[in-house]
Amino acid sequence: MNRYFVPFAQLRQQPTIVVDSVGLGAVLTLAHWRAAPTPEPLRDDTSAGSALRALRQPETPGLEATAVTANHFDIDGFIGVWSLLNPALALQHEELLRMVAVLGDFREIDWAHPLADTALQLVCWLNAEEKARFYEPFGAPIRRRREDEASAEKFEWFLPRFAEILQNPDAGRAAWQPEYDRVKAAVSQLREPQTQLRRYLEIGLAVVEAPDFVPYYALFGPTAGSDIVLSLYAGHHYELEYKYTTWIDLDSRPTLPRLELAPLVERLNALETSGQIWAADGITDTGPLLRLTGKKLTKAERYADPDGRPIHASSIAPEVMEREVVAFFRAGYAGIQPKKYWTWAEVKAAGQ
Repeated sequence: MNRYFVPFAQLRQQPTIVVDSVGLGAVLTLAHWRAAPTPEPLRDDTSAGSALRALRQPETPGLEATAVTANHFDIDGFIGVWSLLNPALALQHEELLRMVAVLGDFREIDWAHPLADTALQLVCWLNAEEKARFYEPFGAPIRRRREDEASAEKFEWFLPRFAEILQNPDAGRAAWQPEYDRVKAAVSQLREPQTQLRRYLEIGLAVVEAPDFVPYYALFGPTAGSDIVLSLYAGHHYELEYKYTTWIDLDSRPTLPRLELAPLVERLNALETSGQIWAADGITDTGPLLRLTGKKLTKAERYADPDGRPIHASSIAPEVMEREVVAFFRAGYAGIQPKKYWTWAEVKAAGQ
């Protein structure tokens, strides 16, 4: 079967499989979005994982469709679309492609895995070429373009070129090397004695104490299994973030619901004497940040790496910051049990 990509606007013009998105008229949805109608046997942590599961279950209703689409371009969605269009090669490299999708979406990776370096190279190649040839993730609106339309150009460029890089990453070395080197240097830095990782498993929180700002691929790697990360950088620079793992329907393990961060913001502002103001994104944002505000960040800036945006110094001591964050989540999660497949209504009700 020869499947082909169609722009999202053409979804209803033929029987179409929708990846990492939802859309009326899809004959099959392969998405980890909360409440997406992905068939239960195909549910996976990533949308690419669902696509790869589907390829191993060829009797899946709707999989006979030859058109495939997505309403945005990101690494997870791209890997899912590419896999459906290149099934034999995708299944041959399934373990690596799954790692690429997880690193792309959750920024998590096990650096001890023998395929970890290759997965990072592929992710860095996709990032570098996307930024050089098109625009950064979430950058369409500031260019006055709709993401579902603009992203089709990215798919059309990457789809015929990815197989070569997958099979021979060195062919894309000139593109992936700079970010790869930056991430690997940060990974090494986080292994030094002055970096500490503390986990509060009962509330899904990981606290990373580090001397300097680092890229997400290094920062989130060791926090796999936790859904909230408090970064404590030297000089009283802090950020708290809900990971993307609690925006989607994570299949591999139960999670706690996101809590509205407004009460924590209020408490931190009562303690803050620097003149800066604490603020937080809403819980339906893909990766809500709690941070000291300066100039309001765009979505693209918030998605970009912590070492690429200003993180202001707080008057609050790091041990106090950690204590306040832990106390907030312990109180908020008292009596709430982790589970899979929260609805947004349940998430919002749990936080009241």
